Amino acid sequence: QVQLVESGGGLVQAGGSLRLSCAASGSFSSLNSMGWYRQAPRNQRELVAVITSGDSTNYADSVKGRFTISYDNAKNTGYLQMNSLKPEDTAVYYCNADVFAGLRRNYWGQGTQVTVSS
Repeated sequence: QVQLVESGGGLVQAGGSLRLSCAASGSFSSLNSMGWYRQAPRNQRELVAVITSGDSTNYADSVKGRFTISYDNAKNTGYLQMNSLKPEDTAVYYCNADVFAGLRRNYWGQGTQVTVSS
């Protein structure tokens, strides 16, 4: 079993920055990819950014140039640096990990609220 614990959410003014963290713990041999998703009220969950084990990254068009995803293998922790935040970035942000633990498995964190005021 793998646990993902997110932190770093909060309330920030438009134009501000936040850094989200996702700490992975438990038994797994390797990380295939880690992604950040978000879900605003009345909206579907959407992919924000993803990073693979080869450090390849991909971003939603709406956050390109403003958000940066990274992963620290030594700490088993992923990060989402969010700059130039906009009110439309307001959502619950979820961490997702695709790992190899005997079999390929996928896990979600509990989510962290990000609120951007105008």
